[in-house]
Amino acid sequence: MLALRPNCECCDKDLPPDSREAMICTFECTFCADCVEGKLGGSCPNCGGEFTRRPVRPAALLVKYPASTERVLKPQGCADADAA
Repeated sequence: MLALRPNCECCDKDLPPDSREAMICTFECTFCADCVEGKLGGSCPNCGGEFTRRPVRPAALLVKYPASTERVLKPQGCADADAA
């Protein structure tokens, strides 16, 4: 089951469970659409994989299967991706 991480790993933008801006790779690395398109060129800086829009979990199921509250943030942000 997807963790539905609460933020962009690059810019720390909030990405609530119903966000249509959340993008994930096959390892569920989570970034906002702006960073994926603007800074990362559509390629995950962690694994090199492609991104897809994260599905939205129905609100009724969030009660039984809540989204993660653990924020993941690359300490250097997207600085490494900017240099590539």
